[in-house]
Amino acid sequence: MDDTGSETRPIAVGVDASAESRAAVAWAANEAVYRALPLHLVHAWIDEPLYAPPTPEREAAARLLDSAEAEAAGRFPGLAVTTELLPATAASGLTEQADRSTMLVLGSRGHSAIVGFLLGSVGLPVIAHASNPVVLVRPRPGEGQAVEEGDEVVVGLKDFDPAAARVLDFAFTSAAARSAAVRVVRAWGAPSLFGADVPHELESGAHRDLEEQEGRALAELLDPWRQRFPGVPVVEHLRFGNASEVLLTAASFRAALVVVGRRRRRPRLGLRVGPVVHAALHHATPPVAVVPYD
Repeated sequence: MDDTGSETRPIAVGVDASAESRAAVAWAANEAVYRALPLHLVHAWIDEPLYAPPTPEREAAARLLDSAEAEAAGRFPGLAVTTELLPATAASGLTEQADRSTMLVLGSRGHSAIVGFLLGSVGLPVIAHASNPVVLVRPRPGEGQAVEEGDEVVVGLKDFDPAAARVLDFAFTSAAARSAAVRVVRAWGAPSLFGADVPHELESGAHRDLEEQEGRALAELLDPWRQRFPGVPVVEHLRFGNASEVLLTAASFRAALVVVGRRRRRPRLGLRVGPVVHAALHHATPPVAVVPYD
């Protein structure tokens, strides 16, 4: 998708009646202030493609948006907030909204079932088919507010080719907006069949050569980003092992946001997002941004 003008598109939030949705609104409002962007609150109010709900349901959805707007505006008085009822099913309406926005933010329960707009078959199609980033936000346990802790944006890097630029761009832009560091996580080698440590038999010259090659390739890839964002500290996190485990470990300490990439070259009707994305969505505590790239 052409990103021309994306820097002026709003941050959109899918709103429902859950605590997870309130956390998503709070996080997205804060992100909109960071990036000096407007906030757009949306609710898709048609339950089934062939069924138009009665007027009271539409009115209830409008009241839900009014409440979310008042909460966001009360938290950030100078923030431009708009609302929209989407005459569509949640999956299709939110996917289209993501394509018109800088990012789409949704609430998530994390490592148990995904709820709200992400319940069952709704969230996965949005994540799998959106052309722009989708961010999943979990609330603080027992509260309806978002949690933003840590001073790092942790980005999992799978590919060293130019396609990774979109993932890195989102990570560095997010870090610059919140005065955070970027921790670039790269896992290499076989999956963690032997545990977290490198097995003794792999501590060979050839093994060390491969590790050095990975390190040089990572440093070379990040050099233009260091030049473009000179004020953003960069941490190179290179580890041997399983990519999901390495990323989750790196994100468990100081992460304010976790960024993962999803290749768009999949069947349009497919719902696979990849094992690393799946692990981050279900097990990472900070908000998780899923960034599509070619």
